[in-house]
Amino acid sequence: MSEAKVAGHYTRGKLEETILLAVARTGVDPERLKAMDLAVADEFHVGGLEATQELAAQMELRPGLRVLDVGSGIGGPARYFGAEHQCKVTGIDLTEEFVQVARSLTRRAKLDHLVEFVQGSALNMTFPTASFDRSYMIHVGMNIADKAGVFQEVRRVLKPGGLFAIFDILRTREHKMAYPVPWATNEETSFVVDVNSYREALQRAGFRVERERNRKAFAIEFTERAIARAAQSGHPALSLRLLMGELAPVMIKNVLAMMKEGVLEPVELYARAE
Repeated sequence: MSEAKVAGHYTRGKLEETILLAVARTGVDPERLKAMDLAVADEFHVGGLEATQELAAQMELRPGLRVLDVGSGIGGPARYFGAEHQCKVTGIDLTEEFVQVARSLTRRAKLDHLVEFVQGSALNMTFPTASFDRSYMIHVGMNIADKAGVFQEVRRVLKPGGLFAIFDILRTREHKMAYPVPWATNEETSFVVDVNSYREALQRAGFRVERERNRKAFAIEFTERAIARAAQSGHPALSLRLLMGELAPVMIKNVLAMMKEGVLEPVELYARAE
């Protein structure tokens, strides 16, 4: 039931049409898309493309590696890993509309020879055991109650020695959450836990946590800059509002306030499959 509610939260209806119209309004031909043309709308996490680039820089990437994107959304990070690092990326996401849009945008960007998407649950993936060299999860764990389950599945499909990179928003102390937020309109689909819960679940799944990095200061600065830019220049045609809807300003301000209050913090974790 929670997976169906999560998928429902992200489903917009006519999302591809909306994105392509917004692309055209920016002056870009939707038939001649490049991955970077979409970055302001398809990097659905705090820090946007900059955060994806920082994560990728820590993942020991090289051309030809098979990479799994857990919770791939409309495919922004997956297209980045394919276009910039020449990795062969497979994304999996619960939301059928997201997967359809991800496939279409990837074809338009002429990256479908490197990047593919499947619809399904990260708790029950159909991929063969030990079929990926790397995996990552960006702002996805907040929608998954069973952290141990998803980490066990990622460990199963990763080769021994493979690296699993996570960039999620974590809880720093017990405090009532303010809703809506980008990943949930209420607590029914919000499962934010602390970093110790991630460490323990990763270790139980067969990972060794090698590095962690707190990204709170970066996230606050990035978010404040985005809000100030919107206030000064208005909302651009192509932006995350296309994915979040009309509640986007409230969602973003709630997350910013909770980061400043010390309730939430974005954290990177890098775990090695043993």
